[in-house]
Amino acid sequence: MDPITTAIIAALAALSKDVIQDSYNTLKTALKKRFGAESDLVDAVEKLEKKPDSEGRKAMLQEEVEIAKVNNNPDLVQLAQTLLDKLKEQPGGQQIINQNISNVKYAATSGSGDASISNITEHGASQDN
Repeated sequence: MDPITTAIIAALAALSKDVIQDSYNTLKTALKKRFGAESDLVDAVEKLEKKPDSEGRKAMLQEEVEIAKVNNNPDLVQLAQTLLDKLKEQPGGQQIINQNISNVKYAATSGSGDASISNITEHGASQDN
């Protein structure tokens, strides 16, 4: 999952913390400024806020992030990374992030350290075994 989507989903799980709320609001404000308050991207964020456990809404957000090419904007990616870093600092924060990242259709990871994966495109038919 891309860093923007991951940051938003993980933040929604931990918004009771003021430091998380401030960073989340900064990212959301930047998205509104860049794409417009009425954009499909901001609409997807707001719909996910209403139902943060909805897999369909998470997928919709990820799709809108990809369509808008948000991950090509280094300022927005940095805001998302700052939010993810603050989430990691919270008790259980890394666990929330790992849970959201691991909730993808195709994933195989091992090891430790930092990684960034973006702009993944699936072509052709796939079959789950």
